[in-house]
Amino acid sequence: MKGNEAIAHAAIRCGADGYFGYPITPQSEVIETLAELKPWETTGMVVLQAESEVASINMIYGGAGAGKKVLTSSSSPGVALMQEGIAYMAGAELPGVFINVQRGGPGLGTIQPSQSDYFQATRGGGNGDYYVITLAPNSVQEMADFVDLAFELAFKYRNPAMILSDGVIGQMMEKVVLPPFKPRRTEEEILKECPWATTGRPKDRKPNIITSLELTSEVMEQRNLHLQEKYQQIRDNEVRYETMNLDDDAEYMIVAFGSAARIAEKAMELAQAEGLKVGLFRPITLWPFPEKEIAAQAKGKKGVLVVEINAGQMVEDVRLSVNGAVPVAHFGRLGGIVPEPDEIVNALKEKF
Repeated sequence: MKGNEAIAHAAIRCGADGYFGYPITPQSEVIETLAELKPWETTGMVVLQAESEVASINMIYGGAGAGKKVLTSSSSPGVALMQEGIAYMAGAELPGVFINVQRGGPGLGTIQPSQSDYFQATRGGGNGDYYVITLAPNSVQEMADFVDLAFELAFKYRNPAMILSDGVIGQMMEKVVLPPFKPRRTEEEILKECPWATTGRPKDRKPNIITSLELTSEVMEQRNLHLQEKYQQIRDNEVRYETMNLDDDAEYMIVAFGSAARIAEKAMELAQAEGLKVGLFRPITLWPFPEKEIAAQAKGKKGVLVVEINAGQMVEDVRLSVNGAVPVAHFGRLGGIVPEPDEIVNALKEKF
Protein backbone atom coordinates (compact mmCIF):
# COMPACT_ATOMS: atom_id res chain seq x y z
CA MET A 1 0.00 0.00 0.00
CA LYS A 2 0.95 3.65 -0.21
CA GLY A 3 2.60 5.36 2.73
CA ASN A 4 -0.42 7.62 3.13
CA GLU A 5 -2.72 4.60 3.23
CA ALA A 6 -0.50 2.95 5.87
CA ILE A 7 -0.94 6.03 8.08
CA ALA A 8 -4.72 5.64 7.92
CA HIS A 9 -4.70 1.92 8.70
CA ALA A 10 -2.23 2.41 11.57
CA ALA A 11 -4.31 5.21 13.09
CA ILE A 12 -7.34 2.93 13.34
CA ARG A 13 -5.29 0.00 14.64
CA CYS A 14 -3.55 1.98 17.40
CA GLY A 15 -6.86 2.98 18.96
CA ALA A 16 -7.10 6.57 17.76
CA ASP A 17 -10.23 8.42 18.87
CA GLY A 18 -10.41 10.91 16.04
CA TYR A 19 -8.93 12.28 12.84
CA PHE A 20 -9.62 15.86 11.76
CA GLY A 21 -8.05 16.99 8.49
CA TYR A 22 -8.30 18.66 5.14
CA PRO A 23 -7.22 17.27 1.74
CA ILE A 24 -4.06 18.58 0.12
CA THR A 25 -1.62 16.95 -2.33
CA PRO A 26 0.40 14.78 -1.77
CA GLN A 27 -1.30 13.44 1.39
CA SER A 28 -4.99 13.31 0.48
CA GLU A 29 -5.02 9.49 0.54
CA VAL A 30 -4.90 9.61 4.35
CA ILE A 31 -8.40 11.01 4.73
CA GLU A 32 -9.61 9.19 1.60
CA THR A 33 -8.53 5.83 3.06
CA LEU A 34 -10.12 6.63 6.41
CA ALA A 35 -13.37 7.53 4.64
CA GLU A 36 -13.25 4.24 2.75
CA LEU A 37 -12.52 2.15 5.87
CA LYS A 38 -15.34 3.82 7.90
CA PRO A 39 -13.83 3.22 11.36
CA TRP A 40 -16.77 5.01 13.01
CA GLU A 41 -18.79 1.87 12.24
CA THR A 42 -16.28 -0.54 13.81
CA THR A 43 -14.21 1.21 16.49
CA GLY A 44 -16.17 4.42 16.98
CA MET A 45 -13.27 6.54 15.73
CA VAL A 46 -14.40 9.95 14.47
CA VAL A 47 -13.24 10.96 10.99
CA LEU A 48 -14.10 14.48 9.94
CA GLN A 49 -13.07 16.64 7.00
CA ALA A 50 -12.80 20.10 8.51
CA GLU A 51 -13.49 23.28 6.54
CA SER A 52 -9.79 24.24 6.67
CA GLU A 53 -6.46 23.37 8.23
CA VAL A 54 -7.05 26.06 10.85
CA ALA A 55 -10.31 24.40 11.82
CA SER A 56 -8.72 20.95 11.96
CA ILE A 57 -5.89 22.00 14.30
CA ASN A 58 -8.37 23.56 16.70
CA MET A 59 -10.39 20.35 16.65
CA ILE A 60 -7.17 18.50 17.55
CA TYR A 61 -6.63 20.98 20.40
CA GLY A 62 -10.12 20.26 21.75
CA GLY A 63 -9.85 16.49 21.41
CA ALA A 64 -6.41 16.41 23.03
CA GLY A 65 -7.71 18.60 25.84
CA ALA A 66 -10.19 15.84 26.67
CA GLY A 67 -7.38 13.27 26.79
CA LYS A 68 -8.32 11.71 23.45
CA LYS A 69 -5.87 10.22 20.93
CA VAL A 70 -6.39 12.54 17.98
CA LEU A 71 -4.38 13.21 14.84
CA THR A 72 -4.32 15.23 11.66
CA SER A 73 -2.36 15.15 8.43
CA SER A 74 -1.52 17.74 5.81
CA SER A 75 1.23 18.92 3.50
CA SER A 76 3.61 21.84 3.82
CA PRO A 77 1.43 24.95 3.30
CA GLY A 78 -1.39 23.31 5.22
CA VAL A 79 0.90 22.54 8.16
CA ALA A 80 2.09 26.16 8.02
CA LEU A 81 -1.49 27.22 8.73
CA MET A 82 -1.56 24.94 11.79
CA GLN A 83 1.48 26.42 13.50
CA GLU A 84 -0.39 28.72 15.88
CA GLY A 85 -2.49 25.81 17.13
CA ILE A 86 0.55 23.57 17.54
CA ALA A 87 2.27 26.30 19.57
CA TYR A 88 -0.86 26.58 21.74
CA MET A 89 -0.76 22.82 22.31
CA ALA A 90 2.93 22.91 23.24
CA GLY A 91 2.25 25.74 25.69
CA ALA A 92 -0.76 23.96 27.19
CA GLU A 93 1.12 20.62 27.23
CA LEU A 94 -1.39 18.73 25.13
CA PRO A 95 -0.56 15.51 23.25
CA GLY A 96 -1.44 15.27 19.59
CA VAL A 97 -0.06 13.73 16.41
CA PHE A 98 0.57 15.60 13.16
CA ILE A 99 1.64 14.10 9.85
CA ASN A 100 3.37 16.35 7.31
CA VAL A 101 3.81 14.79 3.87
CA GLN A 102 6.12 17.50 2.55
CA ARG A 103 6.01 19.16 -0.85
CA GLY A 104 8.15 21.89 -2.39
CA GLY A 105 7.90 25.51 -1.28
CA PRO A 106 8.04 28.32 -0.29
CA GLY A 107 4.38 29.30 -0.39
CA LEU A 108 2.19 27.02 -2.48
CA GLY A 109 5.34 25.86 -4.27
CA THR A 110 4.76 22.59 -6.07
CA ILE A 111 3.05 19.27 -5.42
CA GLN A 112 6.27 17.27 -5.85
CA PRO A 113 8.30 15.90 -2.89
CA SER A 114 10.60 18.02 -0.76
CA GLN A 115 12.22 18.12 2.68
CA SER A 116 12.06 21.88 3.03
CA ASP A 117 9.98 21.89 6.25
CA TYR A 118 12.86 20.67 8.43
CA PHE A 119 13.33 24.07 10.06
CA GLN A 120 9.59 24.46 10.64
CA ALA A 121 9.35 21.05 12.32
CA THR A 122 12.50 21.13 14.44
CA ARG A 123 12.47 24.81 15.43
CA GLY A 124 8.87 24.81 16.66
CA GLY A 125 7.29 26.70 13.77
CA GLY A 126 5.18 28.99 15.94
CA ASN A 127 5.84 31.58 18.63
CA GLY A 128 7.75 30.98 21.83
CA ASP A 129 10.39 28.59 23.15
CA TYR A 130 9.13 25.10 22.44
CA TYR A 131 9.86 21.92 20.50
CA VAL A 132 7.80 19.28 18.73
CA ILE A 133 8.94 15.64 18.89
CA THR A 134 9.73 14.90 15.24
CA LEU A 135 10.01 11.44 13.65
CA ALA A 136 11.28 10.96 10.08
CA PRO A 137 10.17 7.70 8.40
CA ASN A 138 12.04 6.38 5.36
CA SER A 139 9.64 3.59 4.36
CA VAL A 140 5.97 2.70 4.20
CA GLN A 141 6.61 0.31 7.09
CA GLU A 142 7.85 3.16 9.27
CA MET A 143 4.87 5.30 8.23
CA ALA A 144 2.72 2.60 9.85
CA ASP A 145 4.99 1.99 12.85
CA PHE A 146 5.52 5.64 13.75
CA VAL A 147 1.83 6.45 14.27
CA ASP A 148 1.64 4.42 17.47
CA LEU A 149 5.12 5.56 18.49
CA ALA A 150 4.15 9.21 17.97
CA PHE A 151 1.08 8.78 20.17
CA GLU A 152 3.15 7.00 22.81
CA LEU A 153 5.70 9.83 22.96
CA ALA A 154 3.05 12.56 22.78
CA PHE A 155 1.19 11.21 25.81
CA LYS A 156 4.35 10.24 27.71
CA TYR A 157 5.60 13.82 27.61
CA ARG A 158 2.32 15.70 27.05
CA ASN A 159 3.76 17.26 23.93
CA PRO A 160 2.85 17.51 20.23
CA ALA A 161 4.55 14.88 18.05
CA MET A 162 5.05 15.11 14.30
CA ILE A 163 5.72 12.50 11.63
CA LEU A 164 7.74 14.43 9.05
CA SER A 165 7.42 12.48 5.82
CA ASP A 166 7.43 13.64 2.19
CA GLY A 167 5.76 13.05 -1.14
CA VAL A 168 8.08 10.15 -1.99
CA ILE A 169 7.24 8.07 1.08
CA GLY A 170 3.59 9.14 1.06
CA GLN A 171 2.96 8.12 -2.53
CA MET A 172 5.21 5.11 -3.08
CA MET A 173 3.88 1.58 -2.55
CA GLU A 174 5.63 -1.13 -0.52
CA LYS A 175 4.71 -4.23 1.43
CA VAL A 176 3.85 -3.40 5.02
CA VAL A 177 3.08 -5.36 8.17
CA LEU A 178 0.30 -3.43 9.88
CA PRO A 179 0.35 -3.12 13.69
CA PRO A 180 -2.03 -5.24 15.79
CA PHE A 181 -5.35 -3.74 16.82
CA LYS A 182 -5.52 -1.87 20.12
CA PRO A 183 -8.94 -1.08 21.55
CA ARG A 184 -9.80 2.56 22.10
CA ARG A 185 -9.46 3.56 25.73
CA THR A 186 -12.57 3.79 27.86
CA GLU A 187 -13.55 7.00 29.61
CA GLU A 188 -12.45 5.42 32.89
CA GLU A 189 -9.01 4.64 31.43
CA ILE A 190 -8.68 8.20 30.13
CA LEU A 191 -9.52 9.60 33.59
CA LYS A 192 -6.83 7.40 35.09
CA GLU A 193 -4.14 8.02 32.45
CA CYS A 194 -4.87 11.72 31.88
CA PRO A 195 -5.75 13.32 35.24
CA TRP A 196 -5.10 16.73 33.66
CA ALA A 197 -7.81 16.32 30.97
CA THR A 198 -11.06 18.28 30.82
CA THR A 199 -13.35 15.26 30.99
CA GLY A 200 -15.72 16.47 33.67
CA ARG A 201 -14.80 17.04 37.32
CA PRO A 202 -14.95 14.25 39.87
CA LYS A 203 -15.82 15.38 43.40
CA ASP A 204 -12.31 14.72 44.69
CA ARG A 205 -10.42 17.32 42.61
CA LYS A 206 -10.52 20.92 41.50
CA PRO A 207 -11.55 21.80 37.92
CA ASN A 208 -8.90 21.26 35.24
CA ILE A 209 -8.11 24.38 33.23
CA ILE A 210 -6.15 24.03 30.00
CA THR A 211 -4.49 27.17 28.72
CA SER A 212 -1.15 28.48 27.49
CA LEU A 213 -1.84 32.01 28.76
CA GLU A 214 -0.30 33.45 31.93
CA LEU A 215 -0.62 37.19 32.52
CA THR A 216 2.00 37.25 35.29
CA SER A 217 5.55 37.24 33.92
CA GLU A 218 7.02 35.37 36.88
CA VAL A 219 4.43 32.59 36.53
CA MET A 220 5.03 32.40 32.78
CA GLU A 221 8.78 32.14 33.36
CA GLN A 222 8.27 29.18 35.69
CA ARG A 223 6.07 27.49 33.10
CA ASN A 224 8.78 27.99 30.49
CA LEU A 225 11.45 26.62 32.81
CA HIS A 226 9.27 23.56 33.41
CA LEU A 227 8.97 23.07 29.64
CA GLN A 228 12.74 23.36 29.19
CA GLU A 229 13.28 20.67 31.84
CA LYS A 230 10.85 18.43 29.98
CA TYR A 231 12.61 19.02 26.67
CA GLN A 232 15.90 18.02 28.27
CA GLN A 233 14.31 14.77 29.45
CA ILE A 234 13.21 14.08 25.89
CA ARG A 235 16.75 14.79 24.62
CA ASP A 236 18.19 12.42 27.21
CA ASN A 237 15.82 9.53 26.54
CA GLU A 238 14.27 9.61 23.06
CA VAL A 239 17.06 10.02 20.48
CA ARG A 240 16.69 7.50 17.65
CA TYR A 241 18.96 6.88 14.66
CA GLU A 242 20.35 4.22 12.32
CA THR A 243 23.89 3.67 11.00
CA MET A 244 25.26 1.68 8.08
CA ASN A 245 28.91 0.74 7.44
CA LEU A 246 30.24 3.31 9.89
CA ASP A 247 32.99 1.09 11.24
CA ASP A 248 36.60 2.05 11.92
CA ASP A 249 37.38 1.65 8.23
CA ALA A 250 34.93 4.33 6.94
CA GLU A 251 36.58 7.53 5.74
CA TYR A 252 33.46 9.50 4.76
CA MET A 253 29.99 9.75 6.28
CA ILE A 254 26.74 10.63 4.56
CA VAL A 255 23.97 12.03 6.79
CA ALA A 256 20.41 11.94 5.42
CA PHE A 257 16.84 11.47 6.67
CA GLY A 258 13.58 10.20 5.20
CA SER A 259 13.48 9.47 1.48
CA ALA A 260 16.89 11.15 1.01
CA ALA A 261 18.36 8.41 3.21
CA ARG A 262 16.94 5.77 0.88
CA ILE A 263 18.68 7.43 -2.07
CA ALA A 264 21.86 7.99 -0.03
CA GLU A 265 21.99 4.29 0.83
CA LYS A 266 22.16 3.44 -2.87
CA ALA A 267 24.74 6.19 -3.37
CA MET A 268 26.82 4.65 -0.58
CA GLU A 269 26.76 1.30 -2.39
CA LEU A 270 27.82 2.92 -5.67
CA ALA A 271 30.63 4.82 -3.94
CA GLN A 272 31.86 1.65 -2.24
CA ALA A 273 31.93 -0.10 -5.62
CA GLU A 274 34.30 2.64 -6.78
CA GLY A 275 36.58 2.05 -3.79
CA LEU A 276 35.37 4.91 -1.57
CA LYS A 277 35.00 3.98 2.09
CA VAL A 278 31.61 5.51 2.90
CA GLY A 279 29.05 4.96 5.67
CA LEU A 280 25.55 6.33 6.29
CA PHE A 281 24.02 7.98 9.37
CA ARG A 282 20.21 8.32 9.36
CA PRO A 283 18.58 10.45 12.06
CA ILE A 284 15.16 9.01 12.90
CA THR A 285 14.32 11.65 15.49
CA LEU A 286 14.96 15.03 13.90
CA TRP A 287 14.09 16.48 17.29
CA PRO A 288 15.58 15.46 19.59
CA PHE A 289 18.52 15.50 17.16
CA PRO A 290 21.24 12.82 17.61
CA GLU A 291 24.00 15.41 17.96
CA LYS A 292 26.24 13.42 20.31
CA GLU A 293 25.97 10.32 18.16
CA ILE A 294 26.79 12.21 14.96
CA ALA A 295 29.78 13.84 16.64
CA ALA A 296 31.07 10.43 17.75
CA GLN A 297 30.60 8.84 14.32
CA ALA A 298 32.18 11.81 12.51
CA LYS A 299 35.35 11.60 14.58
CA GLY A 300 38.34 10.80 12.38
CA LYS A 301 36.42 11.03 9.09
CA LYS A 302 37.78 12.96 6.13
CA GLY A 303 34.42 14.57 5.48
CA VAL A 304 30.67 14.51 6.14
CA LEU A 305 28.17 15.02 3.32
CA VAL A 306 24.63 15.99 4.34
CA VAL A 307 22.09 15.02 1.67
CA GLU A 308 18.67 16.69 1.77
CA ILE A 309 15.92 17.56 -0.70
CA ASN A 310 16.20 21.25 0.15
CA ALA A 311 18.67 24.14 0.07
CA GLY A 312 20.43 23.05 3.26
CA GLN A 313 18.66 22.84 6.62
CA MET A 314 19.65 19.76 8.63
CA VAL A 315 23.23 20.51 7.60
CA GLU A 316 23.21 23.32 10.18
CA ASP A 317 22.47 20.84 12.98
CA VAL A 318 25.16 18.49 11.66
CA ARG A 319 27.72 21.31 11.64
CA LEU A 320 26.77 22.26 15.19
CA SER A 321 27.13 18.61 16.22
CA VAL A 322 30.53 18.15 14.57
CA ASN A 323 31.68 21.57 15.86
CA GLY A 324 34.41 22.02 13.25
CA ALA A 325 36.13 18.71 13.93
CA VAL A 326 35.76 17.57 10.29
CA PRO A 327 34.64 19.27 7.05
CA VAL A 328 30.86 19.23 6.49
CA ALA A 329 29.29 19.84 3.06
CA HIS A 330 25.73 19.84 1.72
CA PHE A 331 24.11 18.46 -1.41
CA GLY A 332 20.45 18.93 -2.28
CA ARG A 333 17.94 19.47 -5.05
CA LEU A 334 15.09 21.98 -4.97
CA GLY A 335 11.62 22.58 -6.36
CA GLY A 336 10.42 19.01 -5.96
CA ILE A 337 13.30 17.40 -7.87
CA VAL A 338 14.50 14.21 -6.17
CA PRO A 339 18.29 13.65 -6.45
CA GLU A 340 19.77 10.62 -8.17
CA PRO A 341 22.26 8.35 -6.36
CA ASP A 342 25.05 9.10 -8.85
CA GLU A 343 24.59 12.83 -8.19
CA ILE A 344 25.34 12.18 -4.53
CA VAL A 345 28.46 10.16 -5.41
CA ASN A 346 29.69 12.97 -7.66
CA ALA A 347 29.03 15.52 -4.91
CA LEU A 348 31.04 13.41 -2.45
CA LYS A 349 33.99 13.36 -4.85
CA GLU A 350 33.78 17.08 -5.69
CA LYS A 351 33.37 18.42 -2.15
CA PHE A 352 36.11 16.38 -0.49
